[in-house]
Amino acid sequence: MREAFVARYRTTAEGAEENQRLVEAVYAELAQSRPEGLQYATFRLDDGVTFVHVAVGGEGVLPELPAFQEFQRELGARLDGRPLEGSNARLVGRYQS
Repeated sequence: MREAFVARYRTTAEGAEENQRLVEAVYAELAQSRPEGLQYATFRLDDGVTFVHVAVGGEGVLPELPAFQEFQRELGARLDGRPLEGSNARLVGRYQS
């Protein structure tokens, strides 16, 4: 199965909208550059401040994107004080209709 990277973090209430805007800029750049082999999804949970990113494949693609660099630049200032939780993961199953 393919390796994935999962990151989960909480922003401050004040930082959540800016965080989403920066994430959306990453997706806009991905739509233009269309890198091969990358599957990437970001979720904003119902609490409005927790974000989960899942990246599969495309090793090294995200860190090279200017929009992703901008997203990461002041990420710590948007966090609620808890550290970002990141972990490698293995895909067990997937369904797509």
